[in-house]
Amino acid sequence: MAGSFSRGRRYVLLLLLLCGFGVVLFRLVTLQVLQAAELSVKADRQHQKTVSLEGARGTIVDRHGKILAMNVEVPSVFGVPNTLDSPLKLARQLSPILHVKTDELERKLRQDRSFVWLARKLDPEQGRRLDRLSLDGIGVVMEGRRFYPKGPLLAHVLGFSGMDGEGLEGVEHRYESYLRGEKRTMVLQLDALRRTVFPKGMTERSPTSGHSLTLTIDEVIQYIAERELEDAVSRAQAKSGTMIVLDPKTGAVLAMAVSPRFDPNTVSAFSPDRWRNRALTDAYEPGSTMKAMMAAAAIEERVVRPNTMVFGEHGHMTVANTVIHDHERLGWVSFAQVIQKSSNIGAAKTGMALGEQRLYRYLQAFGFGQRTEIDLPGEGAGLVRTPKDWGRRSVASISMGQEIGVTPLQMVSAVAAIANGGVLMKPYVVSEIRDTDGHILRQIPPQVRRRVISQETARSVTKILEGVITDGTGTKAAIRGFRVAGKTGTAQKFDPRTGTYSASRFVASFTGYVPADNPQLAMIVVIDEPRGDAWGGAVAAPVFSRVGEQVLSYLGVPSNGPVTVAMALRKS
Repeated sequence: MAGSFSRGRRYVLLLLLLCGFGVVLFRLVTLQVLQAAELSVKADRQHQKTVSLEGARGTIVDRHGKILAMNVEVPSVFGVPNTLDSPLKLARQLSPILHVKTDELERKLRQDRSFVWLARKLDPEQGRRLDRLSLDGIGVVMEGRRFYPKGPLLAHVLGFSGMDGEGLEGVEHRYESYLRGEKRTMVLQLDALRRTVFPKGMTERSPTSGHSLTLTIDEVIQYIAERELEDAVSRAQAKSGTMIVLDPKTGAVLAMAVSPRFDPNTVSAFSPDRWRNRALTDAYEPGSTMKAMMAAAAIEERVVRPNTMVFGEHGHMTVANTVIHDHERLGWVSFAQVIQKSSNIGAAKTGMALGEQRLYRYLQAFGFGQRTEIDLPGEGAGLVRTPKDWGRRSVASISMGQEIGVTPLQMVSAVAAIANGGVLMKPYVVSEIRDTDGHILRQIPPQVRRRVISQETARSVTKILEGVITDGTGTKAAIRGFRVAGKTGTAQKFDPRTGTYSASRFVASFTGYVPADNPQLAMIVVIDEPRGDAWGGAVAAPVFSRVGEQVLSYLGVPSNGPVTVAMALRKS
């Protein structure tokens, strides 16, 4: 009986041993076979540290393929604090090279960490000086830094990118999803104490670069516009200036210049106010340039014809207890002369005949009070109040360019609609997106927003605007050998402190197109607060003339011949 019990106990023990061995064997199989990959990853994580680096951004080129923004490889410096014996000594050695304060470097190097950035995207010479020192616990990795080879040229359109490569302004921001490259991963090896071990070659997983953009901008036209605008702002001792050159048939922006400029390569050296693209953010009262759109509305609605006679009240007229003045004491003049001589009284009378509802409808149709939807960030909508918020004088005021806020881009887009026969186009700056192999991913075609006026009305207004150049206030906008149509503007700036218009602060402007008989270039020049002679015809019109003359010459257009952007493409 005892022997039988003993044998039973042995069987139980043997069974337990077999079960235990089976469990161990199963666990070994699981670890060695089924979970091998997962455990390997965990082990790697315990002995590796990954650092994410931005991928290479795509290039940005002008309409002829000239590079405007690109990436260059530059050194970035990191430290391994938990391997250092003398952080202060190391900080003192690094400070004059990195141009970072010693105490700031020491603070970073005393952290209980296996990786810390000390300085990023340095000049190549700084990297070479570090290599010569060969300091323990300090590493250098190459990163892409955004480089703008033309410096300030087109800076307000291009924008810039931040330290981590993300687009912060302009095209760089608007097309961030296309431009940014795939993230790179730098893998550092760690020892058993989780200290970084510097291998001879750190592992980098290669990413895909970002897509490239082709702009509608012509680098040469942009250069001409910026140079002439800068010169005009300087000579007038003005606060700022803006110039835009459009292809009126397509809405393609050929140039967009803002003064003062900034260099996106050293963006931190400039205040954020300098980054602002005033061409599409800043609203101003346009003054008499608005009379071109008022004329188009009045002729389209058959309120007047170019030869309709209007009485100028000898330079003074009272509307809602406010006196409207003209700079000339005009009697009876034709409506065409009202525009050519820039009569406030004639414009006010015509606007009142048009009426507030029709005037408001055409303001909307021409795009005022709404964004143009250009493919750039930060665009403003301007300011157009609804008729229910207008006062008794508002129709007269708006007809001569007061009580309304517009951006330069809105104004030149509206004028371009007259130039092209009555169609409002959507302005745009990017025409094409390509992948890293050069294949076209997307083409951006011209986009019609709406028809505003008939072709017949557009032709009538063009003839009137030609008279502004030949016989009116815009004679200094003339371009030898070409028919020019345009309108001057001189607007007093509203002073919110006094609640009245300033007698000393003005916005001078000129907008128009050339050639008048086959318009291909629509342009606007806005000079903010010029000193001395502040008339648009004296300050802004000459800039239009100088830029137009040079651009036509660059395009190779003979006098009295048609201007086409295609000619510039062939020339290149």
